[in-house]
Amino acid sequence: MKSTESQGLRLLKQLSLQDKPIFSMADAALASEIEQIPQNQLPKLLSNLTKQGWIFRLRRGLYAAQGLFAQRISIHPFIISAYLVQPSVISHWSALQHHGLTEQIPQMITASTPHKIVTPSMRAQPVQPVYTKHAWEVRGIRYEYMTVQQKHLYGIEKIWLDEHFQVSITDKERTLLDVFIQPKMFGGMGEALGLLENALATIDLKKLIGYAMQYNKKALIKRLGWSLEYFGISSELLEPLQNVSIEYYCRLDLSKPAQGPCDKRWMVQNNLVKGGYQ
Repeated sequence: MKSTESQGLRLLKQLSLQDKPIFSMADAALASEIEQIPQNQLPKLLSNLTKQGWIFRLRRGLYAAQGLFAQRISIHPFIISAYLVQPSVISHWSALQHHGLTEQIPQMITASTPHKIVTPSMRAQPVQPVYTKHAWEVRGIRYEYMTVQQKHLYGIEKIWLDEHFQVSITDKERTLLDVFIQPKMFGGMGEALGLLENALATIDLKKLIGYAMQYNKKALIKRLGWSLEYFGISSELLEPLQNVSIEYYCRLDLSKPAQGPCDKRWMVQNNLVKGGYQ
C-alpha cells in the first residue's frame, strides 16, 4: 500500500488536473475515487496535507491548494471571497479600489450576497463586548459580506483574475451608487461627495442615474440628484431624478441632525454646510 503522503499528493495532482485549486469535500471524494484512494482515509489525508502546508482550510468542507511539489500558487483573495459565499459579488470598498475610484487600500475584502450568512465569529461564545462586524478570516485577511436583496443585485460585470478564474464585481457606476446607499460605510456623506467628484470624469452618468432609478428609493434618488447638480451636471441629464415626487425633505447626511438650508427643488436639506459643501 502506498504511503499516506503519496496518496495525498496523488489526490492533489488529480484535483490540479481538474483545475480545482479550491475544492470541496465532494471534489476531493471524486478525485480520491479516480485515484483509487479509500474514502475512509480522506479526512486523515486532508488533515495531513493541511499540516504539511500543501492546502489550507477556507471554511468547513472547503479547501485551497497551495501548489504541487516545487510549484506554489497564489490564489487571489477575490477568488477566495467568491468561494466562501456563493453566490456573491465583489462590491463596496473592494470594488471601489479595483476600479481606481479610491487611493485607499481596504484592509478587508468586501462582497455582497442575497443570502443571510453565519460566520464562525457568530457562533463563537461569549459575545464580544466591543462591536466588531462579523467576517471570515482566512490567512490574515478579513472577508466581509453585505446581505443585499436579490432585486438590488444588478450592475455586475465579470473580470478575469488569472487564466482559470473570473469573478463577479459591481461595475463602476453600481459601486458608486453603493457609496450613496451606505455612505457611513465609506466615512460619511462628505467622503461620498468627494468620491463622486473624483469619479465624474470616468463614469457613465446615464448609467449611474439609471441604476438609482432602478433602486427605487426616493431619498437616495434625491440625494444623488442634488449631489450631481452641485458638481455641475446639467438639468437635462438629471431630469429623471428631478421628476421623482417626494413629500418630505430628506437630510443629505442621515448621520447628522436635521438642520441647515433646504433645497425645495430637490427636497434635500443640506446639513453638511459646515463640512465645506456650501
